[in-house]
Amino acid sequence: MNVVVLVGRLTRDPDIRYTNEAEPRCIARFTLAVDRGYKKDGQQAADFIGCTVFGKAAEAVEQYVRKGTKICLEGRIQTGSYTDRDGKKIYTTDVIANHWEFAESRKAQEAAESEPKKATQAATKDPETDENGFMNIPDAIDEELPFN
Repeated sequence: MNVVVLVGRLTRDPDIRYTNEAEPRCIARFTLAVDRGYKKDGQQAADFIGCTVFGKAAEAVEQYVRKGTKICLEGRIQTGSYTDRDGKKIYTTDVIANHWEFAESRKAQEAAESEPKKATQAATKDPETDENGFMNIPDAIDEELPFN
């Protein structure tokens, strides 16, 4: 049985093409970054897996999926080979997806996309504010506040 299930993020926008047939068929190709179950030298390790989707599922990829989108897909592994310009034989391994779906909500995806911005803000934050941007108020100041 040849079945694979992957969960990961697209490393770039999908490459979309259509066949030159009477009824053009959509083909979407992309690379999925799939985290490994362990960290190497404190850094998360990942595999970068080439994936291909055909037909209506590929049209949905074209419409809704962009770089950084986290998806789950189900498909099969397909191997192949070709000879390059130098006469060297190149072997390929790709996942041909039968089905895919979003692996996180749009809100979670937007939050993940803003993480680098938060890290930059934290590095340049005002020392008089906390991580949420609120002013740090000393504990002994209670008697000076107009509300208690």
